[in-house]
Amino acid sequence: MATNQELAELLFPEVHGTIEELEAKYPTRYLPEGAQVTRFAPSPTGFLHTGSLFTALITYTIAKSTHGVYIFRLEDTDTKRTVPGSGEQLVSQLKEFGIVADEGYFPSGDKGEYGPYKQSERREIYKTVIKELIKRGRAYPDFCTPEDLEAIRKAQEAQKALPGYYGAWARDRNLTVDERIEKIKAGTPWVIRYRSNGDHDKKTSFVDAIRGKIELQDNDQDLVIFKSDGLPTYHFAHVCDDHFMRTTLITRGEEWIPSTPVHLDMFRALGWEAPRYAHIPSIMKLDHGNKRKLSKRKDAEAAVSYFLDEGYPTEGLLVYLMSIANSNFEEWCISNKSYDRKSFTFSLEKMSLDGALFDMGKLNYFSKEIIARTPVKELYEDVRAWAIGHDQAFFQKIDNNPEYFQKILNIERERPNPRKDYAKYGDIAPLTAFFYYAEWKKMLEAGLPFNEKFDKSLIASFLGDLKDKLLYGVDESTWFNGLKEVGAAHKFATSNKDYKANPESYVGSVSDAAELLRVALTGSKNSPNLHEVIEILGRSEVSIRLDAIAASLTK
Repeated sequence: MATNQELAELLFPEVHGTIEELEAKYPTRYLPEGAQVTRFAPSPTGFLHTGSLFTALITYTIAKSTHGVYIFRLEDTDTKRTVPGSGEQLVSQLKEFGIVADEGYFPSGDKGEYGPYKQSERREIYKTVIKELIKRGRAYPDFCTPEDLEAIRKAQEAQKALPGYYGAWARDRNLTVDERIEKIKAGTPWVIRYRSNGDHDKKTSFVDAIRGKIELQDNDQDLVIFKSDGLPTYHFAHVCDDHFMRTTLITRGEEWIPSTPVHLDMFRALGWEAPRYAHIPSIMKLDHGNKRKLSKRKDAEAAVSYFLDEGYPTEGLLVYLMSIANSNFEEWCISNKSYDRKSFTFSLEKMSLDGALFDMGKLNYFSKEIIARTPVKELYEDVRAWAIGHDQAFFQKIDNNPEYFQKILNIERERPNPRKDYAKYGDIAPLTAFFYYAEWKKMLEAGLPFNEKFDKSLIASFLGDLKDKLLYGVDESTWFNGLKEVGAAHKFATSNKDYKANPESYVGSVSDAAELLRVALTGSKNSPNLHEVIEILGRSEVSIRLDAIAASLTK
């Protein structure tokens, strides 16, 4: 009678290593007390999802705040779904958000002593462990065809049995070793299944780092752990990887909660201590009154690239995601206007158990705050870098005169409560277009929105007078007094109070006069501080514009 040892050698004759050797190669890490070893382990199946960035942020924050290690592992065992180049894209996009692994997979080559960090390059590790499981009788070759599995499924359905490959429904579970060897030698295709000793009528429990104690049905499924393509399944690969990389905390989406009994079962079968699990709530969206997960197919904001393309400051998105991650973060922000996330004490216990709705309004709020508080030279470099890749015309405009554009960016910023016009870099070009003559000329040709209660001759006369008498290089109060004097000469009240008391004595108020000038120079009734706008435009540009308006009004 053949033994499991002989079966293991027949299946994996090329494998000569042992689990003991792997334990020695990947030893226990010696880190400060309380330090956590975390990992972000995406599949290279496309773009970086906003939910994945959320998970990566939490994973990275925990490692850094505990003086631990943050690992990036690429889980590419599902070859049918792998998208070429997406691994490199994931690393690159995370880097844009300042999330860079201490060790792990990098396009230029792995960094760290616990690799390889790409699962397809860890085959020997998986096969070594699987060979040992076969020797112990905790894994076996299975010869079922897709048609066989479909027949089992239909029979379970007819008998109203729980679906799956387990117990009496696991057709090849109890083949003798001799029968297995005979089939292998006959060339029958096979996969390797884990042999569970669980019982679905019993419960298993674990303590989730976010949700506390969770009790679920015990695992009794004999799941496939090694596929016909020579690669493991996720369930088995992550158990091996997290053990040999010495992960202490696994942060992953809440959709993996039902699979946790499977993973704990495998850890026990191998005699390994399981890491702690923290199942992170999904980011949701309200759709016709119902909550659903952000969808790659339906929602532009599901892709991190959307925010990068629109020009959201990366820190703005991270601060917003941190407000979702911890319920006390927004309160902390009230007394910490720098929004320095590194100063905030993150806690898994403060995470919500329900998925938060993605709130573009709140993201815009945080982004405006971040942009308003970014030093102007740093902001200029950020905007310039974004424009290079996303708006070449805008880039050429600002790159032709960096000093001029920095003055524009700095309007109403150097004050306790800075101006907050921009939620993203993509907002800046249209809101500052009037500073550039060619853009302003288009506004003039399209028709400036002057208040229709003033006739053209009055507007032309008033603006023509301002061209010669407007004050430059003075403080705002002195400048405004000069504007009032010119306005008074054209029968504008020098105060709104006077105009309200005696409207029939004036053509309008001082506010009306200022609005005429504002519309003339900016093409809008709403603009940044008019005094600062005029100082940036300068006497020559203001005169050219006022002359052009006068000419258009007197045609």
